[in-house]
Amino acid sequence: MRALITAGASGIGRAMAAGFEAKGFEVWVTDVDTAALADLPAHWHCHHVDAADEVGVAALFEIIKVAGGLDVLCANAGIAGPTALVEDVALSDWQKCVSVNLEGAFLATKYAAPMMKAAGTGAITYTSSTAGIYGYPNRAPYAAAKWAIIGLMKTTAMELGPWGIRTNVICPGAVEGPRMEGVLQREAAAKGMTRDQVYDGYAAGTSMRSFVEVEDVANMAVFLGSDAARMVSGQVISVDGHTENPDPKVEGCSASGR
Repeated sequence: MRALITAGASGIGRAMAAGFEAKGFEVWVTDVDTAALADLPAHWHCHHVDAADEVGVAALFEIIKVAGGLDVLCANAGIAGPTALVEDVALSDWQKCVSVNLEGAFLATKYAAPMMKAAGTGAITYTSSTAGIYGYPNRAPYAAAKWAIIGLMKTTAMELGPWGIRTNVICPGAVEGPRMEGVLQREAAAKGMTRDQVYDGYAAGTSMRSFVEVEDVANMAVFLGSDAARMVSGQVISVDGHTENPDPKVEGCSASGR
């Protein structure tokens, strides 16, 4: 069994890769961060690939085809994009964010689908976001791309289902880690708040009053790629502690933490 995780060298992606390995999968990882790739286990199949570069993606899938095909694809590549009011977003920043988040998911699916069809089985899991369900102020490119991933998944679930291929979306909430830390800092600057006020606001917007850990998201990805989820397809599954308010206007509200 082979699992490919795009942007799998760090954060959620690396946790996904480790989770699939623990279940006996042969792990394949792509990323643009060469330093992070170099830090991965030597027995993982690691490739420097830009998720939005069709030439690079096509070449990788040809290697996977020769190796014997693909059972699970986690289309996880994404970037946070700019934090700004929509009228202040540069077109170039919009295009970069949408390219990595949406086109990256599309390209991975485009090249995974034929080999999964040939095998008559497969599972594709896309990483969206709660921003792709609710939207989020000051994050128009990111929210738009993550929202569109759900449309891509719904369509591929219909197209690929007759071949025994399942597609689903995971929508993480605020995830502890370096990427979210950058979001917190930029949002604090944009809203005139402190980093801790923004952090507490995110946490206060969930029923569990807490951020998500990368392992929480990875565990769901492993489940969706397993036989235990053999009839789960076309679903949008949030891993977020239950979002009550995607943009809470709460300052200084303490989260319970873990």
